[in-house]
Amino acid sequence: MPENEPVDPAAPWEYTHYIPNDLRAVTICRRTLRLILTMHGLIRPVDTAELLATELVSNAVRHTKGPAALRVRWTAGVLRVGAWDADPGPPEPPGNLDALTEAEGGRGLALVRACADLWGWQPLARGGNRGKYVWCDLVAA
Repeated sequence: MPENEPVDPAAPWEYTHYIPNDLRAVTICRRTLRLILTMHGLIRPVDTAELLATELVSNAVRHTKGPAALRVRWTAGVLRVGAWDADPGPPEPPGNLDALTEAEGGRGLALVRACADLWGWQPLARGGNRGKYVWCDLVAA
């Protein structure tokens, strides 16, 4: 598409950013997500989306041994942020956020559940890769 051609802001789009199993990748994903959302004019949900992506990607890197990926999708006024990892097992269910305020860990999915409009997970097999995809939705205001 030529640079001067207008882009429909309502048009759906999706990005997938593959990462190694390295905690530094969490910061790289967070900054990449901020750039993607800013370039698409989605300034409002940036802080919440960053928090949720950090939790999802951090879980993927900390609790699995293989590669992972951040996936960001915009469609029909819904921003979906998710993390794929190579472990097909389900994530630990989120605890009660109030009960976890003093805990060293375990707040990730509780934060996701508290801040997202919807969240879930699904086993995923694509292109010979197995694993799971944990995602959350933010509905545009």
